[in-house]
Amino acid sequence: MHVFALNLLFALIFALISGGDLGSGLMLGFALGYLALWLTRPLYAPSKYFQRLPRVLSLLIYFLIELVRSNLMVLWDVVTPGHISKPGIVALPLTARSDLEIFLVANLISLTPGTLSLDVSPDRRHLYVHVMFLEDATATCAHLKEGIERRILEVLR
Repeated sequence: MHVFALNLLFALIFALISGGDLGSGLMLGFALGYLALWLTRPLYAPSKYFQRLPRVLSLLIYFLIELVRSNLMVLWDVVTPGHISKPGIVALPLTARSDLEIFLVANLISLTPGTLSLDVSPDRRHLYVHVMFLEDATATCAHLKEGIERRILEVLR
């Protein structure tokens, strides 16, 4: 966390010194600060920061791609005369164990159109998900586990 705070400080200083748009200055300052910290990483105590940030970006990019893809699928189903949706409920086996991990998996699934987290089993081993386009329950569970859940666990563990 120490290196992350230092990177945020670098980003803020860069944004204030550059005097341009604050948002783009913060992003550019953050990227330059990350690069500078990565180049000087032998000077600091060992940190998971340099492994975790790329994983966070991977999760963010994956989620945004899934968001666009699922929006297009729902849009296509709405604007075409026939419905292609085949709704169903699947029991997604969870590898996530902590409250935060389960919370993030359930909410990122619910944020993508066409899926909605319904409940967690009492033993916390399954997440029940309503899926708008259910062709194969096994393939859907594999897609959710290998996509969202795996990336969340990579970030948090």
